[in-house]
Amino acid sequence: MKIGVFDSGLGGLTVVQAMTRMIKGAQIFYIADTQHAPYGEKTQEQILQYAFNITEYFLNTHEIDALIIACNTATSAAVKALRETYPELIIIGTEPGIKPAMEQTKTGKVGVLATPATLKGDKYQQLANSLAMQKDVTLFEQACPGLVEQIEQGKIDHPQTQEMLEAWLHPMRENDVDTVVLGCTHYPLVADMIEKIMQRELNLIHTGEAIAKRLLVLGEEKGHKNEGELTLAIYSTDSIATHLVSGIIGKEVEVEAIVL
Repeated sequence: MKIGVFDSGLGGLTVVQAMTRMIKGAQIFYIADTQHAPYGEKTQEQILQYAFNITEYFLNTHEIDALIIACNTATSAAVKALRETYPELIIIGTEPGIKPAMEQTKTGKVGVLATPATLKGDKYQQLANSLAMQKDVTLFEQACPGLVEQIEQGKIDHPQTQEMLEAWLHPMRENDVDTVVLGCTHYPLVADMIEKIMQRELNLIHTGEAIAKRLLVLGEEKGHKNEGELTLAIYSTDSIATHLVSGIIGKEVEVEAIVL
């Protein structure tokens, strides 16, 4: 199976990391669209255009069977249109794991960290509203402008990052939040700092594993066997912190520059 995965930068590699643990015999192609990062501050129309350009590149260059939108913001903006345009492709998006969070919370208080665009998106609003009607859980929603840029610049253990997170998490800590949804694929990279600031044992919900499992099921339905050697190729549309890429994947990897 040939799988195309994309995000605005490093974040989607947390999804790739989960995929490499579970999926065998596939070719994974990853595009970090750093030229247009961060997506969270772009318009829906712009993000839609980027998503179509990347999908066309994957199809023309690598003849992919599956597309993973490893970005909550891009999923919200583009997954519906992509599915309508490419019905033959397996297409899996990323959405904040509010449902598992509601199932796991003991205090009934759930924090949601996401980009401004994700929290404002219809997809998120519909999901949050429908789940809130089913279960008596209080959601503490927090937009995190600037956090993606901090992570992209490698400022993961940086005092400024800690300051930002401290300000956002303080109300959650005070209100007995015990489960935090990482509503952006970049945020697992600061998970340690989030746990430290919250000063308690936390359920941290991120979506890489759920995406990998879903892909296995849909791949098998289309006759793709989960066996053999896995290969990974990583591309970026502008500069990227290659040492961080290798750190996330867990081994030295090359990043090839491409023009879309």
